[in-house]
Amino acid sequence: MSNRKVFIKQMLAAGALSVIPDVVLSQVNLFSLQQNGPKDKIWACLVHLSHNMWVEYSTPTSPFRGYRPYLQLSEPLWIDIRKKMAGAGMNMVLIDLGDAIKYESHPEIAVNQAWSRDRLREELKEFRKLGIEPIPKLNFAAGHDTWLGKYSRMLSTDTYYAVCRDLIAEVTELFDKPRFFHLGMDEENAADQRYLDLITVRQHDLWWHDFYYLMDQVEKGGSRAWVWSDYVWHDPEAFFKKMPRSVVQSNWYYEETFDEKELPVKAYKDLEAHGYDQIPTGGFYKNNPKSILATVQYCEKQIAAYRLLGFMQTFWKPNIEEFRNQILTGIELAGDARKWFEKNHHYLKS
Repeated sequence: MSNRKVFIKQMLAAGALSVIPDVVLSQVNLFSLQQNGPKDKIWACLVHLSHNMWVEYSTPTSPFRGYRPYLQLSEPLWIDIRKKMAGAGMNMVLIDLGDAIKYESHPEIAVNQAWSRDRLREELKEFRKLGIEPIPKLNFAAGHDTWLGKYSRMLSTDTYYAVCRDLIAEVTELFDKPRFFHLGMDEENAADQRYLDLITVRQHDLWWHDFYYLMDQVEKGGSRAWVWSDYVWHDPEAFFKKMPRSVVQSNWYYEETFDEKELPVKAYKDLEAHGYDQIPTGGFYKNNPKSILATVQYCEKQIAAYRLLGFMQTFWKPNIEEFRNQILTGIELAGDARKWFEKNHHYLKS
């Protein structure tokens, strides 16, 4: 990356936005202000078209993890997810695409039964008809990129950068230049990968170099980069020095009570103090039905209205019939949290 680009990223992270004549930044600021009212917020669910995130392994409690060379998808459940989201008042779906699409640029990574480009476009139209905005997600974190196939073992090479560039450009085109593009980038450390068959970690300047490269590809397509925020738990000094404030942050915490001694909880306030736009994220993948509501109730008091873009619910399961009840219940819980927020909000006004 050129010195000029590095300088721009660092200035963005430091908050010196006024010195950068950037169209993307003006759009970011306008969008943030438009999210001020309680009924203007994003209410999103993350759904997995591809669930190939981990180097192959499984445990008794997580047998669904690991690589599968075929599409893990129940068509009836996919349809019911869409209907359930609309009924619950969800207005955004974040679709984890991975290797579930027959990309024109790199068809070699597609699993068996992967969707065609035309099929994906038709499915996006169905969401839009219901008032649900589709947003793409490709997780480029080194511990969650099994979907990249052979390229996941070519990290930080010229070939890797070219593939990432091609896929981001193609997905941007397929989604008709989405407002956001989620890059993942979570849990890239040895501790979080300790159960994987292969541990791969970028760190220090290499992590930031690759992240800036991915972010640049997203911005070239006219979208805004969106990431998981857990890097800040482990190295807040580097994060706040180098993470551009134009990047949407999804800090995540899946418990039902919020203790500010916990690093993930503290991160919500720290991100707010440093001026980042946030989409706080809860989850329903264990016995934690109050997670998303607790997230809403805590974060709406901690994050200024115009920086609180909305909320997201996660399930972390493949969309197969075995997990039908959990996924549909999770959507219902997110809808209940939305209703509570719109009725009782009293978030920061400044």
